[in-house]
Amino acid sequence: MLNHILIRLNRSDKQKKMGISFAYLSLNRNFAGMEYMSQEGYDKIVEELRQLERVELPRVKEAIAEARDKGDLSENFEYHAAKREQGRLLSRIRFKQRVLEYARVIDKSKLGGDGVGLLSKVELTNLGNNTKMTYTVVSPHEANLPEGKISIKSPIAQALLKKQVGDVVEVKVPVGTIKLRIESITI
Repeated sequence: MLNHILIRLNRSDKQKKMGISFAYLSLNRNFAGMEYMSQEGYDKIVEELRQLERVELPRVKEAIAEARDKGDLSENFEYHAAKREQGRLLSRIRFKQRVLEYARVIDKSKLGGDGVGLLSKVELTNLGNNTKMTYTVVSPHEANLPEGKISIKSPIAQALLKKQVGDVVEVKVPVGTIKLRIESITI
């Protein structure tokens, strides 16, 4: 969902000459809606957040304290590197907290098997080279291709949504268009 905010600027002389009086700021509200995920994905993010808060952040704070003790901060590379690392960690912590704030765990027992959806395990056949593949459609935060988990926002998952067993879908991927046949759908 996109929200648009209109901001009125104080017009400078240069802006008046150029005819600029308004600026439009478009905010992509990534977290405006709920983020649905499996219990496994939720638990993994909680564990990552705990690791960042309890292990990584204290380690960086200790590195900052050690670097500060070495003297002049203006020329202290270790201090500046540790501060950059602290900023990176705090950013990751805020991101994980925001994800968890809007996360909703899906009860798999209440999901219907009437078509491909979130948490569906789909067995596919690539009709171009006759290879079989199996993917589980998951939230973007759980996606992991080596584990066979694809994001619901990926081109393949988008093409598969609400399709039934036996349906053939055409998917536009970076290398072109591929045709996939749905062999089975399980939850």
